[in-house]
Amino acid sequence: MAATSPRTGAPATSDADLIIIGGGPAGCAAARMAASVGMRSVLIEPDALCRNLYRIPALNNVLGGYTSGPELADSITEEIKKTELCRIELGRRATSLRTADDLVAVTLDTGIQLIAPYVIVATGVGPLQPSDASWITAPPDLALAPLWQADGETAEGRTLLILGGDRPIGTFLRAHPTSGTRLLVTYPHTDDYKIDEIREEPRVTLLPADHVTLHPTREASTAREASTAEIVGRDGERQTVKADFTYLSLGTSPTAPSGDLVRDAEGYCPAADQHPRIIIAGDLRSARFQRIMSAIGSGSEAALHTYYATRDLIPAR
Repeated sequence: MAATSPRTGAPATSDADLIIIGGGPAGCAAARMAASVGMRSVLIEPDALCRNLYRIPALNNVLGGYTSGPELADSITEEIKKTELCRIELGRRATSLRTADDLVAVTLDTGIQLIAPYVIVATGVGPLQPSDASWITAPPDLALAPLWQADGETAEGRTLLILGGDRPIGTFLRAHPTSGTRLLVTYPHTDDYKIDEIREEPRVTLLPADHVTLHPTREASTAREASTAEIVGRDGERQTVKADFTYLSLGTSPTAPSGDLVRDAEGYCPAADQHPRIIIAGDLRSARFQRIMSAIGSGSEAALHTYYATRDLIPAR
């Protein structure tokens, strides 16, 4: 049917019952569930489907017997590509999200607008950088790789400086149980509870810090190396450490398109605060539920919610 943007009146395509922004576990689960109840969807993903799963070498909290992120990602991707009622807009980014009383308009980076009765936003989170952490001083253009991108062969026998105590450290160690890699983990007091699982790991040296100053070995904005770091401990003592490479384990921050989304102080999009036509799924909901299984469950539930809402079986939230 012909349709126009709820905000601009410009021509727009409307060929789906549901638009899904984000092709991670939550978005893919939403597309699969939607298809199972006969709903047509458009799935928008700027990168690869389940791209972050390919960066998780070891899994221990998912059903189905999957032991690695790539294995699970391949399985999900294969299923989605076979889902006839889901049209995949791969390599496309949603730049704006606008709502009306009975429609949602999503603008792609190509300028094309898609309109549907509902949208599921499952864009997840991205890694924080040193410039995002008040306890780290570093060159403003320094962009370091998250630990999940560390290659086991490259890291073998090396010393890695890890900034932050987030969960990927344990994942890296489980994925490389016999590695001779040494990890120097420096972290703020807010990460104290996160390092319990690695506290007794002999390959890890814990360096609780009040402040860290990085001195990269090269000035390139994508440099991974930071051979020297000055650490001010919580007791005021200073020490200088050297490492072959530096990786991030600072945590993540929400990523979401601009437009009619309600965000909290941390940038997350609480599901209960959104327009009734917008359903939030996956890691974008909160920092408290960032697990693969909870993302898959929330994506499936979001699709069912839109299915029942379009049939007036439950009120739209």
